[in-house]
Parts: sequence; structure tokens; C-alpha cells
Amino acid sequence: MNDPFETDVARDDQLVLVDALDRELGTASKERAHREGLLHRAFSVVLTREDAAGPELLLARRAPGKYHSAGLWANSCCSHPRAGERLEDAVPRRLREELGCGARGLREIGSFVYRTDFGGLYEFEFDHVFLGEVEGTPEPEPSEVDALRWVDAETLAQEIAAQPQRFASWALTVLPMALASLC
Repeated sequence: MNDPFETDVARDDQLVLVDALDRELGTASKERAHREGLLHRAFSVVLTREDAAGPELLLARRAPGKYHSAGLWANSCCSHPRAGERLEDAVPRRLREELGCGARGLREIGSFVYRTDFGGLYEFEFDHVFLGEVEGTPEPEPSEVDALRWVDAETLAQEIAAQPQRFASWALTVLPMALASLC
């Protein structure tokens, strides 16, 4: 089996390790944090736009080459702040890198801790959830995002209930948080 981190340009990024109250404990490389299942700070972003019928949310399908959750639908963007980087700086940086766009009115709507085992790799994250209005036209980085789609709140709620297996594990918490914040 190939090394799942072989093509990840951010594998050596230093992530912020935290406790269950999001207090900093130190740092570890992205690769080490995910191989050893170390709790670390992360963020998820949901971008919206206003449609004639109401708000729509931007979903991203993870690229086939991602080391976990490839091909699954998720929120617009997700990543980690680097050691010494504030969330307020990391979120717009990652939006530009992953989606080639920005956001207006970004605000944190909540946070949660989750842990998922991907067969020897672990997502164990203190995830801060941000909501904002898209600014510009998204042009996704193909190594990160396979497809984008806009979906209205009612359709998304129905899809999550009917087919949760189509979504990344964290998205099953992030997307309902965004829906609750919009309604």
C-alpha cells in the first residue's frame, strides 16, 4: 500500500495540539497528528449565497487522491491553523488555497470534538465551525476538491437524513450546525 501522506504537500505542517477545552499543549506535524490520533485544532467553513428561494450552501466533494474521505461530500472547506497562526488568518488563507475565493461576514458559529478512525489514520479534532457568504467565484484546487455544488437548506437536510454515508464524518455535524444558524 502506498503511503497516504506521500503526495500531501502539507504533511510536515506543524499543527496545534489541544486538550478538550481547546487549550494549546504543543505542536506536531500533520502526519504525526493523524497517524497517532492526537487531538488538534481544526476548522470547517460553510460558504453560502442568497438565492431567490433562500440561502444555498456550497458543498465540496473531496478529491479522489485525498488520504481519507475521498469522494465524499463535505462542507465548503476544512483544514488546520498552523502553529502560531490565528484561526482568523488561517480560514481566509485556506479558502484561497482550496477554493480560490474569499468570504464576507465570516463568523464562528460553534465548535465540537470528533474522532474518526480511517483504518490506521485518525481525525481527532477540536473543530471550529465558520459560516460566511462566498466572495468571488470558487475555482477549486483539483488535488483538494473534485466537485462543487450549491444546495438549498431543505434539500441538504433531506440528503443528510437519507444518505449519511455520502458525507464525510465531520460534515454530519458541521452542516446541521450551519443549517441551524441560517434558519
